[in-house]
Amino acid sequence: MTLEFSSEEILETVEMIEVFNLDVRTVTMGINLQDCAHAEPKKAGEKIREKITRLAARLRQDAKDIELKYGIPIVNVRIAVTPIANLLNEASVDDLLYLAQVLDSAAAEVDIDFLGGYSALVQKGFTSAERALIDSIPHALSHTERICSSVNVASTKAGINMDAVYLMGKIVKETATLTADRDGIGCAKLVVFANAVEDNPFMAGAFHGPGEPEAVINVGVSGPGVIRNVLERMEGANLGEVAEAIKKAAFKITRVGEMVGRELSKRSGVTFGILDISLAPTPAVGDSVADILEKIGIGKVGGPGSTAALAMLNDAVKKGGAFASSYVGGLSGAFIPVSEDAGMVRAAAEGWLSLEKLEAMTAVCSLGLDMIAVPGDTTPETISAIIADEMAIGVINNKTTGVRIIPAPNKGPGEWVNFGGLLGKAPVLPLKDGAAERFIRRGGRIPAPLQGLNN
Repeated sequence: MTLEFSSEEILETVEMIEVFNLDVRTVTMGINLQDCAHAEPKKAGEKIREKITRLAARLRQDAKDIELKYGIPIVNVRIAVTPIANLLNEASVDDLLYLAQVLDSAAAEVDIDFLGGYSALVQKGFTSAERALIDSIPHALSHTERICSSVNVASTKAGINMDAVYLMGKIVKETATLTADRDGIGCAKLVVFANAVEDNPFMAGAFHGPGEPEAVINVGVSGPGVIRNVLERMEGANLGEVAEAIKKAAFKITRVGEMVGRELSKRSGVTFGILDISLAPTPAVGDSVADILEKIGIGKVGGPGSTAALAMLNDAVKKGGAFASSYVGGLSGAFIPVSEDAGMVRAAAEGWLSLEKLEAMTAVCSLGLDMIAVPGDTTPETISAIIADEMAIGVINNKTTGVRIIPAPNKGPGEWVNFGGLLGKAPVLPLKDGAAERFIRRGGRIPAPLQGLNN
């Protein structure tokens, strides 16, 4: 398939890049590691290293060449691999930590930013290897630079594995403690999912699912600044007209991303997979989903109307992207990561955004409670209860939801965490600790809802 652009589209694209912060947020190569499985972890590690370094040897350079050819910034180059727990029948924590080091070393060798797939899918229960991987996560994330981890604990078909939810509360807490010298940054590389998708190119939740090809190129585009600029010109327009304008802008953003994805696929000889059209914000001024909501007419993000405006934005982005490409996938919509969005940070600092309002907004956006700092003395049970609430939203609504929460070590409400770069900074939000220990400690599995019986 060859994409042809008119001279008008080319000029619009140049303006979107130079003035309104349009970028390709990530190109992510998915790599199947099933053929690297071996009873001996060291043998598995050797095969994993060889396959990653062979297939991704030119990934960084190819991305640079495309940047130079088209003038389109590619912010991150990443790899997603088969969930590592799927490669082992039995393994110890030490075995898993060895594989984490192998993955980190291979990622460094090919010069990519992050590698996702230190993952386990445990929505109905644990294998021994999955339990060992989860137990190893805090040390793996505190002793590597590029590894990202995800655990799927719920699905609409399976319900919610509350034993896994309780365990993940403890894992999040321990991960924060082991990276306390960096404001708990290990938790920024860990996400707990309901209904995780197999082709997500965004970190920390990317992994190469079992339904994917041997290798694949998935692309994540951004562009909040482009949408914001469109809305600058729509004072007095009704909401139907606003939605239509957002849809058209999302169409243009998607066209750019598809061009990059297909070009990279051609250069690398790897199948083009999907385009994730999520509006992924950055800490840069003017590159904010919160600013878009305020341009739509919300006085302050977090105030009344925020959820409705976000629902409209998310829907319009999906419609525009789906019309521009037949291969839209991943998460696709609008992200609301607090620390990574300058407008969200501002709203949180001013007291407009609470955890409860953010949870309500996640019912209509692309993901969930993302990059939220809470007090360092928050108990594992309370973290688990927050995870459980978000999993319930995903399961009942048959959508992907996730939790990336940071219990900021030695910090309380109103203090700040600062991770730098795209991860940004954020105030620590206060929590209403409702003492959910009895609920969380019951364990077991919350059954799948009737929505899951749709065959």
